[in-house]
Amino acid sequence: MQLRERHRFLLNSTFSTSGPVWMKDALRPVSPLPCCCSPPGLRSVPRTLPHGTWMLKLGRNNLTEIGSHAFVGLWSLRVLDLQGSQIHHLRPKALFSLSFLERLDLSWNMLTSILVDFSSSLSALKELRLEHNYIQVIPPNSFENLDNLEKLDLSYNELEAVGPGVLKGLSRLRQLYLQHNRLSVVQQGSMDMLPGLEVLQLSYNNISQIHSDALAPLYSLAVLSLEGNNLHHLKFKTFISLHTTATHIQLSGNPWNCDCELHRVFSKILFVRYLHIDDYTNVTCHKPPLLAGYSLAWVDSRLCVAETATVLVITVTVLVTVVGALVMAERKRKRKERGSCYGEAHAQIQSPSHALCSK
Repeated sequence: MQLRERHRFLLNSTFSTSGPVWMKDALRPVSPLPCCCSPPGLRSVPRTLPHGTWMLKLGRNNLTEIGSHAFVGLWSLRVLDLQGSQIHHLRPKALFSLSFLERLDLSWNMLTSILVDFSSSLSALKELRLEHNYIQVIPPNSFENLDNLEKLDLSYNELEAVGPGVLKGLSRLRQLYLQHNRLSVVQQGSMDMLPGLEVLQLSYNNISQIHSDALAPLYSLAVLSLEGNNLHHLKFKTFISLHTTATHIQLSGNPWNCDCELHRVFSKILFVRYLHIDDYTNVTCHKPPLLAGYSLAWVDSRLCVAETATVLVITVTVLVTVVGALVMAERKRKRKERGSCYGEAHAQIQSPSHALCSK
């Protein structure tokens, strides 16, 4: 009897005032149970949860894995919190029947991969938190059924690539967090079909290359964070392909090779009305060694001086060479004319009928 009363108490514990209220008035209909919270130490998902539960908190347990059909019958579930539960594996159809789930928190676990059928029953999901795991690979189409997803957090994982098809189906995504992974390239096609994306967080990866048209499909991008990567150079086309009303970009903390080409790229970006480099004064040079540690904003006007001087020297040298060649050609022409006249004069002496050679 005591165990039953304890279980009833846990099921009736309320952790949010935004959901339905547990009605005790016998004269009014009973609303769905607002929230279920597990006691610490669980090793599996309880099988006796009320069908009307809309919020389920199973965080900070030792679940290890989520088995197939673990939440079957919880048709009303809107919020599922599984953070910090030592979860290593999600079995196929582990999230089956959660058709109305809107928020799923799987952060701070030990997941290394995402199942291909991960999103098959999560069409209503709006927020998915997978940060602080060990995810290395996300198969293409794993998220294709998340039509209503607005926020996806994959930060603090071990992702080396987000290839074409991985983000397929996320047409309503507004926030994508990929910071603190191992990404090296932003591939063309990896950001396709994300017309509503407003925040793209890519800081503190190992990104050294961004394909020219990789960001072109992001028509709504407002914030692009690229600080703390391995960028040495940029292509102006990469950013001019963004057709947004206003995009704020962070680029500090990269090992920039400060040369005249980099100066030109940043100068062009700064003159584009809708592109804003928020941390331009913190963009510092890594190479050449003479400029290491100096702000690009301070040295940018000096970067092209040596190159301009070299171009001038080369131009002057070419001009002198061309003028000298023209002078020599003119001299040769005159010498040839004089030789021709001498021959004609000699012939005239032999034959008076010939006309005189004009000087």
